[in-house]
Amino acid sequence: MSLYELFLNNTGRPIHKSGHYFFAYERHFSKYVGQPVTFLEIGAGNGGSSQMWKRWLGPLARIVTIDINEVCRQYEDEQVAVRIGDQSNPQFLQTIINEFGVPDAVLDDGSHHMQHVSESFQFLYDRIASNGVYMIEDMHTAYWPEYGGGRGDPRSIIERFKGLIDDLNADHVRDGTVTPSKFTRQTVAMTAYDSILVFEKAPLINKHMRMIGNEDLRVNY
Repeated sequence: MSLYELFLNNTGRPIHKSGHYFFAYERHFSKYVGQPVTFLEIGAGNGGSSQMWKRWLGPLARIVTIDINEVCRQYEDEQVAVRIGDQSNPQFLQTIINEFGVPDAVLDDGSHHMQHVSESFQFLYDRIASNGVYMIEDMHTAYWPEYGGGRGDPRSIIERFKGLIDDLNADHVRDGTVTPSKFTRQTVAMTAYDSILVFEKAPLINKHMRMIGNEDLRVNY
């Protein structure tokens, strides 16, 4: 059963998702299905999403859900761990890594406030697996002032994403305005969807262009 089918057929705890998110979920997280993945979910909601991830990813997956609301403790089971704390607190996030190890994948469905989203990303991205995936959803809030956002507002994670495109391509910037960073070296792809941002890491990237073929057949450049 696809992840979207699991969502549509849910009869357990409520799951609040936009239908178009599932294309991004399945595209970026399907590699973890059936694998011993540590999946960090920021934001527990009503507890239904952690059950959905558990069912889709399979029995080898460990779902770690964090939320600031104490009521969410009741969502814990043999495969879902729930910890209570502030997603923007580095000390709390470090305790999660200390207890459960390096996350393979992170899904930020937490407060959606720009400060919280940015601080979680700042701390966690460097610390997830070297081939990990970091996804942030509900980023329409990046355009809303009440969430610390707004079009062109430097606090917006959307604006930060735009700037990080230059970091991703820093090896090709010739005027010295952008230099390669740790982000450049560990990031293989950035993907933007309606309301979703995705960062993908990879340990080795072959960036050297090569021409392969019969040189006698070369007629252009």
